[in-house]
Amino acid sequence: MTRDRQRCGRDGEGRAAAFLAARGFTIVARNVRAPTGEIDLVALDGETLVFCEIRTRRSRGQGGALESVTPAKQRRVVRVAEWFLAARPALRDRPIRFDVVAIDVRGGAAAIVHVPNAFGG
Repeated sequence: MTRDRQRCGRDGEGRAAAFLAARGFTIVARNVRAPTGEIDLVALDGETLVFCEIRTRRSRGQGGALESVTPAKQRRVVRVAEWFLAARPALRDRPIRFDVVAIDVRGGAAAIVHVPNAFGG
């Protein structure tokens, strides 16, 4: 991954964390790494534990940010969430959901779309 893409991803994660915090979410963890992958943000929305996939795009060349969360990516995020919960018994009894925060950046301005329960179910 190029440094420019890494910087774009970090910037998007920061924007997403600020966006969610402004809406009352409490950020629990960032960049959770497990043997099976990574989750960008883990937050609390009231009593619900929310696993957030953050996608940032600067151009439409590869489609929008929201469309980039494939079924394969969803499966990886679910596996990391299972790993995260296995290591934290105190959080296991909370309701959980999977959200996506999609950020499309154009000329410095960012359009942010938050999709709660994006994985369905």
